[in-house]
Amino acid sequence: MSQNVTLNNGVSMPMLGLGVWKVSDEEAERVVLDAISKGYRAIDTAAAYGNEEGVGRGIAKSGVNREDIFVTTKIWNSNQGYEQALAAFDESRRKLNMDVVDLVLIHWPVKGKYQDTWKALEEIYSKGYARAVGVSNFQTHHLDDIAAVSSLIPAVNQVEYHPLLTQEPLRAYCEEKGIRMTAWSPLMQGNLDLPLLQEIAAKHGKTPAQVVLRWDIQNGVITIPKTTTSSRLVENSQIFDFELSAEEMQQISALNRNQRFGADPDNFNF
Repeated sequence: MSQNVTLNNGVSMPMLGLGVWKVSDEEAERVVLDAISKGYRAIDTAAAYGNEEGVGRGIAKSGVNREDIFVTTKIWNSNQGYEQALAAFDESRRKLNMDVVDLVLIHWPVKGKYQDTWKALEEIYSKGYARAVGVSNFQTHHLDDIAAVSSLIPAVNQVEYHPLLTQEPLRAYCEEKGIRMTAWSPLMQGNLDLPLLQEIAAKHGKTPAQVVLRWDIQNGVITIPKTTTSSRLVENSQIFDFELSAEEMQQISALNRNQRFGADPDNFNF
């Protein structure tokens, strides 16, 4: 599970992490503690999840050095804009009980605000309060807007990414610019009953979930599957002992239907 990637500023980030969306604060403490005990070294939270305190407690109780855990959080939509984002990030640090966060992201590209929010992230980064900064749910035109006001290139773009939504043009753009993509909802919110995935899984003695997570990794995409179940934490981590063939990779990518389970970054109202 120690497979890491080097971000565009030289910071090392694990390729596999735990996402804690829709996990209560109390449950987050338990599952983070469990995940770390099973070898996870990256936790992805957000102000909007309401569980930053639980994540912080879980990490503190784990007995693992803080610098060995990669923590991501995000600035929520209602806190966007320069001053608001700075204040929101301070609140996230307080809740996490951390002086420095490894990665902070703009959660969604709120029209008229995300450029100013990015300037706040530049400030946070320059002061050393975040080891890396990035965005989430940004399309290529949003990234172009950031580039128009800043020379600092996002380290990460976290987006919905899975076999039914491969976002190839966005992935190619990010690769060209040195932005590392991270997949949220990589397991399609449980919609894994696709014959091809079952067939490939059977061939490798793996589960469809493991096949999809392996496809992420081989595509160079960081992946953060969410689970609160101990057995699933183990299952999701057992993806480094097999390899998909080039043909299998192409077959999985060909499942693309441009199908979103989450909101459209160009048309959301929250």
